[in-house]
Amino acid sequence: MVANSSSFMQQPLCHDSESSALLQFKQSFLIDGHASDDPSAYPKVAMWKSHGEGEGEGEGSDCCSWDGVECDRETGHVIGLHLASSCLYGSINSSSTLFSLVHLRRLDLSDNNFNYYEIPFGVGQLSRLRSLNLFNARFSGQIPSKLLALSKLVFLDLSVNPMLQLQKPGLRNLVQNLTHLKELLLSQVNISSTIPHELANLSSLTSLFLRECRLHGEFPINIFQLPSLKFLTVRYNPDLIGYLPEFQETSPLKMLYLAGTSFSGELPTSIGRLGSLTELDISSCNFTGLVPSPLGHLPQLSYLDLSNNSFSGQIPSSMANLTQLTYLELSLNNFSVGTLAWLGEQTKLTTLRLNQINLIGEIPFSLVNMSELTTLTLADNQLSGQIPSWLMNLTQLTVLDLGGNNLEGGIPSSLFELVNLQFLSVEGNSLNGTVELNMLLELKNLTSFQLSNNMLSLLGYTRTNVTLPKFKLLGLASCNLTEFPDFLQNQDALEVLLLGDNKIHGPIPKWMWNISQENLEVLELSGNLLTGFDQLPIVLPWSRLTSLKLDFNMLQGPLPIPPPSTIEYSVSRNKLTGEISPLICNMSSLMLLDLSSNNLSGRIPQCLANLSKSLSVLDLGSNSLDGPIPQTCRVTNNLRVIDLGENQFQGQIPRSFANCMMLEHLVLGNNQIDDIFPFWLGALPQLQVLILRSNRFHGAIGSWHSNFRFPKLRIVDLSDNKFIGDLPSEYFRNWDAMKLTDIANDLRYMQAHPMFQTPGYGWTASYMYSMTMTNKGMQRFYEKIPDIFIAIDFSGNNFKGQIPTSIGNLSGLHLLNLGDNNLIGHIPSSLGNLTQLESLDLSQNQLSGEIPLQLTGITFLAFFNVSHNHLTGPIPQGNQFTTFPNASFDGNPGLCGRPLSRACGSSEASPPTSSSSKQGSTSEFDWKFVLMGYGSGLVIGVSIGYCLTSWKHEWFVKTFGKRQRKWTRKERRGQRS
Repeated sequence: MVANSSSFMQQPLCHDSESSALLQFKQSFLIDGHASDDPSAYPKVAMWKSHGEGEGEGEGSDCCSWDGVECDRETGHVIGLHLASSCLYGSINSSSTLFSLVHLRRLDLSDNNFNYYEIPFGVGQLSRLRSLNLFNARFSGQIPSKLLALSKLVFLDLSVNPMLQLQKPGLRNLVQNLTHLKELLLSQVNISSTIPHELANLSSLTSLFLRECRLHGEFPINIFQLPSLKFLTVRYNPDLIGYLPEFQETSPLKMLYLAGTSFSGELPTSIGRLGSLTELDISSCNFTGLVPSPLGHLPQLSYLDLSNNSFSGQIPSSMANLTQLTYLELSLNNFSVGTLAWLGEQTKLTTLRLNQINLIGEIPFSLVNMSELTTLTLADNQLSGQIPSWLMNLTQLTVLDLGGNNLEGGIPSSLFELVNLQFLSVEGNSLNGTVELNMLLELKNLTSFQLSNNMLSLLGYTRTNVTLPKFKLLGLASCNLTEFPDFLQNQDALEVLLLGDNKIHGPIPKWMWNISQENLEVLELSGNLLTGFDQLPIVLPWSRLTSLKLDFNMLQGPLPIPPPSTIEYSVSRNKLTGEISPLICNMSSLMLLDLSSNNLSGRIPQCLANLSKSLSVLDLGSNSLDGPIPQTCRVTNNLRVIDLGENQFQGQIPRSFANCMMLEHLVLGNNQIDDIFPFWLGALPQLQVLILRSNRFHGAIGSWHSNFRFPKLRIVDLSDNKFIGDLPSEYFRNWDAMKLTDIANDLRYMQAHPMFQTPGYGWTASYMYSMTMTNKGMQRFYEKIPDIFIAIDFSGNNFKGQIPTSIGNLSGLHLLNLGDNNLIGHIPSSLGNLTQLESLDLSQNQLSGEIPLQLTGITFLAFFNVSHNHLTGPIPQGNQFTTFPNASFDGNPGLCGRPLSRACGSSEASPPTSSSSKQGSTSEFDWKFVLMGYGSGLVIGVSIGYCLTSWKHEWFVKTFGKRQRKWTRKERRGQRS
């Protein structure tokens, strides 16, 4: 009995067949420390040994004692395999011995590397499985239908396998088959479907994780009412729409994450019933309305993110009650102007982000109580006063961002005692005084330092031997620098260097090419007095550079060539010469290329057309480039801007432009293009601006066609070409975008915002659209184009026939110039419908008849010219017509009445009029009187109840003032995402 008993106790508990199966499973993998991401990962299977491999008889051969193996205590069968983070590398196929372990109830292979093989269909043999965890296991392909046969599953985690697909079968099939699920975790699995309503039938469900699954359609609102649901995330499914329900007090919800979806509507007051809620993230959605006061009565709430929505009104004072908060972000909303009076009791906060929410007043002293804060960002508000010295009490701070406010005074030296700081920004305020480099000596952890755009001066930046922190981001724009700081020579970790808008002069020193060659991503040197390059490399040496801005300097010599990694390159407004090197085509990810306003010559490299797949902005205007324009947009592309104006291009417009389906802004003016009217551009759905002025276009415009509608065109300039035939009345009838008369509440400008990511940063490049238009010999460069500006300039051609009455349909027009053609007939009275018109030029034609009285109703009209026609009768009186000078009517002997000296009905000869010569008429305009008339017109316009928007005055003064060269800097600013 004793022997038998002893023999029984030595017998391995687990079954030999299962032990063998496990060992074969082990042998099918390599052990690789890089196969698992968890820092505490270790190879659990390393100590699995077969019978006889142990030090003693049977020692180590009992698989039930092996690490990660769970056995049934009564039967000895393996019922659990827990191999998470076990450094396994290899693949599993359906013949794997794993699937012979048919008693398995729990299988966890998460955080290993299965080399992006498919999940084997053999998993369907494990019919007793209740828990399956393949989180971050590097599987790919379609989830097998056999997995849906595991009807006893209560826990399923396939998340963070972004190459895994749940489509055929899809999410609906899964939900219909696995009806006992309590936890369903599918984040970062490609589902690409709607969320089935059947999910609301899973009454036992406690956790539903569907983050980044490419979901679309409407979120079934009944899912919120599941009786056991505690954790719900559908974050980062941008095409998923939905609304929040009326919540019940019985709801057990603890975590609700909707960030990065298209959920909309208002936040219901019933959210205050969610007494168990600890985490709420609805950032980057489309929520509107007030933040309900009951939100401030959730006693357990520790994480709250409402940022990047359209919430309005005041931040509720009840927020003061959320004393358990450790994370709070309200940034990027439309809250009413207010203070931080509700802040102070949340003493457990570690992160507080309140950027761009209309805060006013001083930084509140109540923040001094928040001693746990590690991140404090109050950027882009209207905070005033000085930076308080008591901030030094927040000794845990690693991130402090006070940029973009109205703070003044100096930077308190105590700020530099926050020795844990990693990120410090005070850029974009009104701070003054000096910052000495030795202040930074104690900030050993500081990697991001932004002083830009204040009235500060940096001292000790040359000839210093001090050991400064290794910066990753250094912003010294507009810091009164006159030379490159010497200490940069020792900065080998720089990723972003901003030195724009200083007074740095002379050539860029050769040592600049050596700084941070392996790390530099963004270099901004715009707006200085740089003249050239000391030993310019053939290709700039920064292997990771994404953004290079050298514009608004005085750089001479050849065009610098950035490395292939570059995404944004701007070197406009310099004096660069020579040809564009084909090496520029190596920048295969380039989104913005601005080489405008230099002295570059030669032809555009043909290979540049290959960049149209990535390019959003191509601006080569105001150079001396020649030859034919390369075929562009031959492949799917993102081009929104093509500006080749003011060069010497010849030939025709490339027909491949018809493929530029995103194009909004096309400028080809002032070249030598010889072509007919490009009616085929009318098929471009986004085209808003078309500038073809001063070329050799010829022929008739032709008739309108429904396939070439120019649906969004609102600025068109065909002036100074050789067009003939009638004016295009059908186009005037169908240019719908020119019929809009909405006046925006705020002045906005046309611009492109190419966005790109670099490791650790999100950048938005802001490129302002620009153009040149001529108004009666006065060219004006539009540095910025108001996005409601509508204009037609057909002057300086050989159009004939009558002015179509259909032009009166374009009720949004601000500028109409048909001068210097051969138009005949009467001025149509329908022009009186153009109530937004500010400039009307019909001069130097063959028009006859009287000036329609209806034109006196255009009360914004500031410039009017009908000189050198054959008009007769009385000049209309009243409103703006009392402001126009004689020159507006010159060369029409049959006209009478003010401002002419010839009275109507009088036989007294009028004073001699100037010659009808077109050349002579321009020089006789008295522009001072025109401007004086405009001033009077403003008074009249206001007196009869019209509200003039500010952009109108700005536009007119720049249009009719002296010719201005474009030396105002384009508004571009990189921003952190």
